[in-house]
Amino acid sequence: MSSLWESISSSGPVAGMFHDRCGSVALQDLGTGSIFGGKLESFRGRSVLLAMREQLGTALALLELDGVARRVALCTPDLTPEQLALVSASAEADMVLDSVAQKPAQESLKRRVTETTEWVLLTSGTTGEPKLVVHSFDSLAGALPRHPAGKSMVWSTFYDIRRYGGLQIYLRAVLCGSPLVLSSAGEPIGEFLARARAAGVTHISGTPSHWRRALMSGDAALISPEYVRLSGEVADQTVLDNLRAVYPQARIAHAFASTEAGVAFDVNDGLAGFPEELIGNSGGAIEMKVQDGTLWIRSQRNATRYLGGAQAPIAGDGGYVDTGDLVELANGRFYFRGRKGGIINVGGLKVYPEEVESVLNADPRVRMSLVKARRNPLTGALVVAEVVLTDSENAADAAAFDKIKSDLLGACRRMLAAHKVPAQLRFVPALELSSAGKLVRPSA
Repeated sequence: MSSLWESISSSGPVAGMFHDRCGSVALQDLGTGSIFGGKLESFRGRSVLLAMREQLGTALALLELDGVARRVALCTPDLTPEQLALVSASAEADMVLDSVAQKPAQESLKRRVTETTEWVLLTSGTTGEPKLVVHSFDSLAGALPRHPAGKSMVWSTFYDIRRYGGLQIYLRAVLCGSPLVLSSAGEPIGEFLARARAAGVTHISGTPSHWRRALMSGDAALISPEYVRLSGEVADQTVLDNLRAVYPQARIAHAFASTEAGVAFDVNDGLAGFPEELIGNSGGAIEMKVQDGTLWIRSQRNATRYLGGAQAPIAGDGGYVDTGDLVELANGRFYFRGRKGGIINVGGLKVYPEEVESVLNADPRVRMSLVKARRNPLTGALVVAEVVLTDSENAADAAAFDKIKSDLLGACRRMLAAHKVPAQLRFVPALELSSAGKLVRPSA
C-alpha cells in the first residue's frame, strides 16, 4: 500500500511547488506542516468531498488525504447545490470541505498510510446528475514517470485538476518534483499565460478549444513552451498546424484519454488521428480495438466502477471499456469522427459534426466552429454551423462576410457529401465552452 505523499517523499527531500494567482506553496512545507490545523487524523477512514472553489486547496488536500481517507471525491466549482447534494449522497460523504488553509501551518505530525484511497472523479459535460467514476492512485498514476528526464520542467494546464485531464498533469508535476501553475475559474487567458510565463513554464496542456481560444486572443505568444499537449476533444490538423506556427521549437502532442478508460496513447508526430498499428496489440499494457466503428480500451488505467444508482458496469465484454468515440480508418491512420451520441441524422444519413468542423476550421480565416442539428419536419434534422472568425474586424462589411460564407460552403461542397453541407452558416463572436474546456454541444 503506497500513497501520493510516500511516492514523493521516500527517496529524499520533497521538491515541487504550486503556483496560483494568489501566491505559491512549496510541497516540502507539508513535511513539517498541514493545511488541516492539527485535524488530519479526523479524516482517517472517512469519505471526503473536496468542494473548494480554487484549485490550490484541492492540490494540497490530495497530498495529505491519499492513504488517510477511505475516499476523496473531487468536485468542480460549477456544480449546483442540487448536484453537489447528489454527489455527496452517492459518495456517502462523511465530510464536505469547501475551504482549507492555503498554506501549511507548522505542526508536529507523522504521516502514515492505512487506506487504499478511492479517488472519485466526475464525468465532464454532464447535465443533471453527474456520474461518479472510481479510480485508485495506481490506476491514475501507475504509468507516469517519477523523476524529471535530465532537466527541470515547469508544468501548467488550462484544465481544472479536478477533471481527469487536469489531474493527469497534476500527478505528472507532483511525481516529477516539478512546479505546477494552476489556472483559476474565470481568469482571463492573458493573465493566466502571463503567470505561466513568469513561472518559466516549459510544459502545458489543454483541450483543442482551450488552445483555439488562446490563439484567437493573441496571448498564446506570451509563453515559449518546450511541450504542448492537447486532449479531451478531437485535435484536427488545423489546430495542430496553428500551434506549430506559434511554437516552432515545441513538441506538439495530442493524447487520447477518458475518465472511465484512462490514458490510452499519445501522438507525437504532428498529425491528426493515430497510426493503425496501435489497434489490436494483444497482451500489452494497453489494448485497443475498434468494434462497430467505436474505440474500446482495456488496461490497468481503466476506472473500476461507478458510484451511486443503478449504473452499468464500466468495463464490458472482455474487460474493454467502450469510449463512445467513433473512429474511421483512412490510409493507414484512424481519425476521430465524434461521439456516438453526437451524430446528426439527416434523412437517415449520418453526419459527424467534428468532420464538418474540420473542413470549416481548415480555412485560415476561421478560428473555431460548432456544427449542430436544427430540427426539420422533412429530414428530421438539418446541419447548421456557427463560426468564429480569426479577425472579424477585417471582415466587418456584409460583402466580406458573404464572401467568406460562400468560400466556406464551397469548401464543404467539394469535400463532403451533400447531406453534410451546412444548410445554414452564421458568424458568432464566441462559442461556449464547458467547465471542462470543451465545446458545449446541444443535443439534436
